[in-house]
Amino acid sequence: MILSMTGYAMVTRELPSGAMNLEIKSVNSRFLDLMFRLNDEVRSLEPMLREMLTEKTTRGKVELRLGYGKDNVAGPRAGRPLALNTATVERLAEAAAAVKRLLPDAQGLRVMEVLHWPGVIEDTAISSEELKEIVSSMAREAIGEFSASRQREGEKLKAMLLARVEGIEGWVKKIEPLMPQILADYHAKLNARLREALGATDDERVRQEVALFGIKIDVAEEISRLGAHLSEVRRVLAKGGAAGKRLDFLMQELNREANTLGSKSVSAEVSAAAMEMKILIEQMREQVQNLE
Repeated sequence: MILSMTGYAMVTRELPSGAMNLEIKSVNSRFLDLMFRLNDEVRSLEPMLREMLTEKTTRGKVELRLGYGKDNVAGPRAGRPLALNTATVERLAEAAAAVKRLLPDAQGLRVMEVLHWPGVIEDTAISSEELKEIVSSMAREAIGEFSASRQREGEKLKAMLLARVEGIEGWVKKIEPLMPQILADYHAKLNARLREALGATDDERVRQEVALFGIKIDVAEEISRLGAHLSEVRRVLAKGGAAGKRLDFLMQELNREANTLGSKSVSAEVSAAAMEMKILIEQMREQVQNLE
């Protein structure tokens, strides 16, 4: 499968202690750039989430958000037991006492301030192991949806690229049979001009100049390379996988041949074809930037 670097997925779980949301989104990037936005309660699970993402992703700027919205004390599950983390309270009291010694006029801690301090109230409804298993399950589901969205987007980009390849091949087929007549007409015009400039008696010099210019304007090699590069684009798209960098290189090569074709052109037909090819190649290049 051809994968896009653009993807999105979201998974939600209603837990006894509150709602948990896991969101993954990504955009294109030259390398793999992972960003995690996690609540304090689940921050220790970042290595696990990072490992799970890197197994399925090789390029892109990927952001994973994991929110754990615990219920308030007055919420719908107010009857569930709460546990006080006495160690945290003791450390908080020691810190408050130290501040009081330095600033005797400072106000003391209030009970509600202590209760709202991070880590003071422990939620005993879910253990750390249970939380890890829940997050792991959510991550597997979200990454599956995330990968599927990237595959769907990748298939759309693949179809667009193949359509542009067909367009370029159409222009190549259009101008290729015209080239012998175009070259013959140009040779005849050049021959007449050189004879007029050099004199009709110097036939050998005229033939040499015509032959030299004929080599300079011959685009057979460019047309051949265009065909080879387009065949390679088809092969890479058919093979699938992480194809973005390879296709980006091929876009550079296609653009180089189209530029040379235009610069060597001695006819309106070839110039127009080269311009249309460059437009199609640029459209392909823009979309290739979104492929993994």
